[in-house]
Amino acid sequence: MHSEIVFIGLGNMGLPMARNLLRAGLSVTGFDLVKENVAQLVSAGGVAGQSLAQAVGAAKVVISMLPTSQHVIDVYCGEHGVFAAAKPGTLLIDSSTIAPKVAQENGRLAAEHGMEMIDAPVSGGNFGAAAATLTFMVGGSEKGFNQAQPYLQKMGKAIYHAGPHGSGQTVKVCNNMLLGITMIGTAEALRLGIANGMDPKVLTDIISKSSGNNWALTSCNPCPGVMEQAPASNGYAGGFGVDLMLKDLGLAVENALDTKSSVPLGSLARNIYDMHSKAGNGKLDYGSIFKMLGV
Repeated sequence: MHSEIVFIGLGNMGLPMARNLLRAGLSVTGFDLVKENVAQLVSAGGVAGQSLAQAVGAAKVVISMLPTSQHVIDVYCGEHGVFAAAKPGTLLIDSSTIAPKVAQENGRLAAEHGMEMIDAPVSGGNFGAAAATLTFMVGGSEKGFNQAQPYLQKMGKAIYHAGPHGSGQTVKVCNNMLLGITMIGTAEALRLGIANGMDPKVLTDIISKSSGNNWALTSCNPCPGVMEQAPASNGYAGGFGVDLMLKDLGLAVENALDTKSSVPLGSLARNIYDMHSKAGNGKLDYGSIFKMLGV
């Protein structure tokens, strides 16, 4: 059975994204190293992939959601990878968060093989992936962006064409660097208020109506008990992991070196999250930096 879409990477983000494509009536063949993830896709109406090369060769669209730049390079550029197996005219959508320079090179290689490729990293986390409310930041040609729209619209709510290949990754790196910095600052402010006897709910409410308002404060508050649905109130389970934030901050610092940009707070945030991860907190939500700042 040939599917219209091959989805590579069915983790915390990829699986709910693939499910939303199925809900929209599209046929999806899934690949993941974790068999249970593939089984969950099958239970939602998808197909378990057997041969990646064979499935990709018959697909109209290939979508990937992978952990690192190296994983993306391996999947697309390997001897039996996507570039070698897909037929000319196949649309390639990589929603992984990777280095902009890797996305640029992949875009170039895709064009050499007669394919349109876009880098389309996302913002919105697991909840956005499940609810199909993700923000897509797209790099690539106008043609590729337009071809991808019908698929991205099934998985997200806000879709932006940032510019040529690599631009989507650049926006993602900038956004997540700012998010990491903001979360640390939010945790510091809440800790300072609590040390002075403040109720963190009252403090949050007042700051949210003041100049210190930010997304981390109001959507992912790092203080337990302030927001019932936030990971902080559930032992920092779920959400956006410390190691994922550390990876994205690392990409920001790497890109700053490549472009000779100054990111003193981004570099500091990366080091703080690195220490937090090394202390055994890598799998917790990134808001758990609040714990590190405790007495």
